[in-house]
Order: sequence, then structure tokens, then C-alpha cells
Amino acid sequence: KISARNCLKGTIAIKEGPVTTEVTIETEAKEKIVSSITTASAQSLGLKVGGEAYAVIKASSVMVAVAE
Repeated sequence: KISARNCLKGTIAIKEGPVTTEVTIETEAKEKIVSSITTASAQSLGLKVGGEAYAVIKASSVMVAVAE
């Protein structure tokens, strides 16, 4: 359970580094959400390539742009 409204389920891909790990979550719609977290956090969460996780997006502002 979480209060954030933007919670997207997907499949995990990982690029692990000594300090930070880049986690990509690909949704069923083939959208990719990328996050950089500490390697310790990635290990603590038990993230595994091909496993499932949620991208939780909580932002105080969202910018919208259009082409000129």
C-alpha cells in the first residue's frame, strides 16, 4: 500500500555499480522508467534482472512542453 497515485508495475533491468545502481523498469506498454539508487538499497530490496517491481513517481511539479 502506498499513497502515491503514479505507481507503474514492470520488469527489472539493472546496471550495478560500486556505489549506485541504475534500475530500469519496463512496463507492459514498453515504457521504460529509469532510476538511480544506491547499490546497498538495490541489494536490500532483493532486485533481480527479470523480476517485477514498481516505479513510484511522486513529484511536486510536472512540466509540459510542445514542439514549436
